[in-house]
Amino acid sequence: MDNQRLIIWGLFAFMVYLTWQTWMQDHAPPPPEPNAAPGEAALPVSDAPADLDSLPDLDEDLSELPTVDPQAPITVADAAVEDDAERITVRTDVFEIVINTLGGTVTQAKMLNYPVAKDMPDTKVMLLDSGEENFGQIRSWLRGKGEGTSAPGAATVFDAAKTSYELNGEDTLVVPLTWTNDAGVDFEKRFVFSRGSYVIALEQNVTNGGDAVWRGDQVTQLVKRSFTQERSMFNVDSYSFDGALIYDGSKADKLKRDDLLDDGPVNFTSEDGWYASIQHHFMVAIVPDEPATNIFQARVDGNRLTASVISAPQAIGPAQTASFRRALFVGPKLQSQLEKVHPKLKLSVDYGWLTILSQPMFWLLSWIHKFVGNWGWSIIGVTILIKGVFYKLTESSGRSMAKMREIQPRMKALQDRYKDDRQALSQAMMDLYKREKINPAAGCLPILIQMPFFLAFYWVLVESVEMRQAPFALWITDLSSRDPYFILPLIMGAAMLFQQKLNPAPADPVQAKVMQIMPVMFTGFFAFFPSGLVLYWVTNTLLSIAQQWNINKVVHAEAKAKKGGKKKKPKADSKDDS
Repeated sequence: MDNQRLIIWGLFAFMVYLTWQTWMQDHAPPPPEPNAAPGEAALPVSDAPADLDSLPDLDEDLSELPTVDPQAPITVADAAVEDDAERITVRTDVFEIVINTLGGTVTQAKMLNYPVAKDMPDTKVMLLDSGEENFGQIRSWLRGKGEGTSAPGAATVFDAAKTSYELNGEDTLVVPLTWTNDAGVDFEKRFVFSRGSYVIALEQNVTNGGDAVWRGDQVTQLVKRSFTQERSMFNVDSYSFDGALIYDGSKADKLKRDDLLDDGPVNFTSEDGWYASIQHHFMVAIVPDEPATNIFQARVDGNRLTASVISAPQAIGPAQTASFRRALFVGPKLQSQLEKVHPKLKLSVDYGWLTILSQPMFWLLSWIHKFVGNWGWSIIGVTILIKGVFYKLTESSGRSMAKMREIQPRMKALQDRYKDDRQALSQAMMDLYKREKINPAAGCLPILIQMPFFLAFYWVLVESVEMRQAPFALWITDLSSRDPYFILPLIMGAAMLFQQKLNPAPADPVQAKVMQIMPVMFTGFFAFFPSGLVLYWVTNTLLSIAQQWNINKVVHAEAKAKKGGKKKKPKADSKDDS
């Protein structure tokens, strides 16, 4: 009995914790206005081209195989802004991108299929922008190594054939930018877009039309706004992390702002690494095109997070052509697309310590969704499958509960007999359980089985962008947010109340009172949870009711038959004796 009580109170404490986290996610005060680091001026953001020249640049000498000094400083370039820079607008079926000819920098990325909120369909999510709230830019340039090997840098103004591109009937769209140095070396920066894809293939082609060997490397740099996240006394960035994520070839690590400020820049080399900036359901990532040694750097300066990926240098002889390539992912964390860019890029979808359950659960949800076309029905389908898998295990628990229900009159008699002797009452009840082969703790088993899957569903709903603003039916228009009218939590509370009627009342008065208020408590808890999670619990509760009702019916019939058999046996014996 003590174990049962401990499990129930532990469950309550956990539900309070989750409810507080969910409430803080929706009602936490906005992060404070960012301040520049002590002794430094904040980087300007009011004018995008001006900001391009004030961003950190890199000085490392990569004439040989790249190495990195973790203490090496990153200086600030002071190149002048060109007045004749243009903005190129690129529109595909999934996003709208703005490229500045000054450095060929991506200065804006609007997600056409993802509104900021369900009730704001025309206001789209901005992953890159010149404004403070969503500030971000992707810079890319080449660095010549040696005399006479000039290359287009971050402040070079490229030539562009057009200022507007749109993906119409084609499957691929190419945006070329060109520049030629004094030695006759031609540079072409190509942004390649594909239908339905959030991947931008970045190619920097170098054609050496001069007489000398050209040597150089490529720098790809992502600059994003960096805010201090202080939402509550709990650490909520486990489900809504906003910041840097790196993969060094073996594991993925979050780079928190405070750690970068306290410990300094992160520097490492990897042949299979990548860098990403996470913004909950969305991210911007720089992924090397193929395995090769690259330097990765990340640092925070004031209100800016700057990350750079530096390639190994190449030597291009006269009349030769070579390419530097990168994959840029700018969009929602759709796992089907992430795996195509890099096998480990789906690690950006953070399911926490329950990934071992959440990942297959998401796969199963996605598989069912292919047939039903609705995430709500997919949740119901997965719940039915989980219930079926554990049916036999929960059936044994249900039989114990049904037997306890049958012996309630005998337990009442024991309570009346030993009402003044709790020790004797406890011993008598244990003897009764043993004779009837009843496990009094069996009622906790279904809850213990459900909890890991409940948590896994929670992380899937919170982290998977596929569930973001996904409608179900009627008033449920967003499975990832709470029920706007609290109807589903009320249905869940009523179902839990009915489920209790099928089970015997606990012998412990304190536990009995706790069980009586549990439906009310759970209704209050689940009122703030994502409606998809409530849908899972409602479905599971209804299935449990059907299962327990059937078990109670079978056990009652068995008990009745047993009693009948005991009554008939003496009559048979007396007949034989006669």
